[in-house]
Amino acid sequence: MINLVETLKQNLCSWSWWRAWLMIFLGCAIMGSGFVFFVNPYNFVPGGVYGLGIVLHNIFPSVQVGTFGYMFDVPLMLTAILVFGGQFGARTVAAALFTPGFMNLLTRLVYPDQAAIESLDPALLLGGNLNLSGDLLFTAIIGAVVIGIGQGIVVRQQATTGGTDIIGMLMQKFLGIKFSTGILIADGSVVLAGLLVIGFGVGLEGGEAQGGWVLTLYSLINIFVASRVVARVLDGASYDKLLFINSRDHHEEMRRFIIEDLDRSATYIKARGMYTGKERELIFLVISRKEVRAVQHKIREIDPGAFVVVTDAYDTFGEGFKPLPSPDEIKAE
Repeated sequence: MINLVETLKQNLCSWSWWRAWLMIFLGCAIMGSGFVFFVNPYNFVPGGVYGLGIVLHNIFPSVQVGTFGYMFDVPLMLTAILVFGGQFGARTVAAALFTPGFMNLLTRLVYPDQAAIESLDPALLLGGNLNLSGDLLFTAIIGAVVIGIGQGIVVRQQATTGGTDIIGMLMQKFLGIKFSTGILIADGSVVLAGLLVIGFGVGLEGGEAQGGWVLTLYSLINIFVASRVVARVLDGASYDKLLFINSRDHHEEMRRFIIEDLDRSATYIKARGMYTGKERELIFLVISRKEVRAVQHKIREIDPGAFVVVTDAYDTFGEGFKPLPSPDEIKAE
C-alpha cells in the first residue's frame, strides 16, 4: 500500500505522466472529430467498433454511433487489462470511455436537432457549412488522415482507443503480425457488414441501398490510408541518413571532423576494391537529415575524390539517437 501511494505521488509530480494522459485525450478527441465530421455523415464504414456502430445506426437510427462503441468496447477492454496489464488497462479504459462519449457530445453540438442526429445528413452538419457530399473520395481521405493521426497519438502512449486496436495488438503479441496490418485484417469483416447493410440494404426498412460498391470502395480507401497514417505516426518519418565514405588518404582529417565538429562517432569497415584488389577502410556514419549538406561540403573540401553513398536509415537506435524499444512496445511495422 505504501509503495502504491509513493508511486502515485511520483506520477503526479512527473510531467511525462501528465503529458501521456493529455496526449491520450487529445488523440481521442482528434479521432472522434474525424468520425463525426468526415465519416459518420457519409456512411463510410472504416472498420472497428465505430464502423460497426455506423452499420447498426442505419438499422437503429435512434442509437448514436458512440453508444454502440460503448457496447462493444467493454469486453475488449477487459481483455486488454488481462493481457497487457494494469497500467495499459487504465489508459485503455480511459480512452475507450472518453472517445464514444466525446463523439456523442460533439454530434449533438454540430447537428440542430434529434431528427438530424438520427439521419446524420451532411447537409445539416454545422448548418450545411461542411457538406462534402460532392467529393466523397476527398472526404474519405481527409477522414482517414484525421482518424489515423488521433489513433496514432493514442497508441504512442502505449494505450488504445479500444475496438480493433486491441485486436491488432493481440495479433501482434501472439501471432507476430504487424499492428497496422492486424487492424487492416480485423476491419475487413466490418466492411463486409457495411457492404451488406448500407450498400445493398440488407436489414434496412424497405431494403433501400445507399451506395452499393461505391461506398465500400471509399471505406477501403479510408481504412488503408488510416492504417498508413497510424504507421507513420508510430514509427515516424526517416530523419536519419546513412553515409558510406571511401576516402583514400584523408582518414585522420575525416576522423577529426566527425568527432570534433559533428560531435559524433563512426565506424571503420574493412573492404577491398574489386578492381585494384587493395584493402581499404570505409567510414560508416549516421547523421540527421539536416546535417547531410554540410557533411557533403566538408567531405568535398577534405577529399574531392572521395566516393560517398547516402541512403535512408529507417530506424536508428543507440546513444545520440532513439533508445532500443522494449519487448512490449507497440510497433506499426
